Amino acid sequence: MQLRTDLAVEAREIAGEHISGVDFKTYSENGLEISRLTVKNQKAKQELGKEIGTYITIELPSLTDNFTETDDRLKTIGLEIRRLLPVHGLLLVVGLGNMEITPDSLGPKTSSRVLATRHITGEIAKATGLDKLRPVAVMQTGVTGQTGIETGEYILSVVKRIRPNAVVAIDALASRRLERLGCTLQISDTGISPGAGVCNHRTKITKETIGVPVIAIGVPTVVDVQTFANDLTKGKLHAEQTNHIEPNGRQMIITPREIDLLTERASRLIGFALNAAIQNEFELADLVSLM
Repeated sequence: MQLRTDLAVEAREIAGEHISGVDFKTYSENGLEISRLTVKNQKAKQELGKEIGTYITIELPSLTDNFTETDDRLKTIGLEIRRLLPVHGLLLVVGLGNMEITPDSLGPKTSSRVLATRHITGEIAKATGLDKLRPVAVMQTGVTGQTGIETGEYILSVVKRIRPNAVVAIDALASRRLERLGCTLQISDTGISPGAGVCNHRTKITKETIGVPVIAIGVPTVVDVQTFANDLTKGKLHAEQTNHIEPNGRQMIITPREIDLLTERASRLIGFALNAAIQNEFELADLVSLM
């Protein structure tokens, strides 16, 4: 049985901690536990099931605890995001997911908190003191069932038109453990495969498919029920038992009861941190006042 997870640290747990071609280190900053995993070659990619690149995982306090724009932890998260961004140029921030389904609403909720600045130019920018703002465009893609357009196609068309230096894609993730839901943030420079965590694979959104680097940011909001059951039984789940877990072949997921609160606060956290990462010449409180 395939264990489903979007988190690189969990892929490492499943595959084993001594895989060659993987660099892994942990450190603490402002009370946050941070790990950096780098997949360096094809062998490591195959064993982990993760693309070559860097994966930063930040362990958070439960997002039932709120963050404010004065929290130093936001600056720490913003710095980790900034490490993966190109230094200059236009950024396209994309909120992936379905606003109508709470566990999948993280992307659109977050994108609504990101400051769009591409249109602030010329004399208006100078007169208002905003000429140092980095240009940012923001979009929400919806899902194919709503639009009839593959998310990757939608993003590619916009990329071709406005030519950003990079895309920042925000999406809800799947974990293998309940305790990680709403308590983990992953940032990577390897792009994203929408819906992969719940086996609804769509076109990958990567540098190879859209032509510019793709930085992916997400928080796990669901656990696949078979993966969870396998963890509970320590890998002793038998094939015939899956009929009781997923009756009539229906794929099922688990999400916290307070998922509406978790997605709201996770979107606030990522939105604030991303604004701090992009517009690093401004104080976050000043950026919040512009939103």
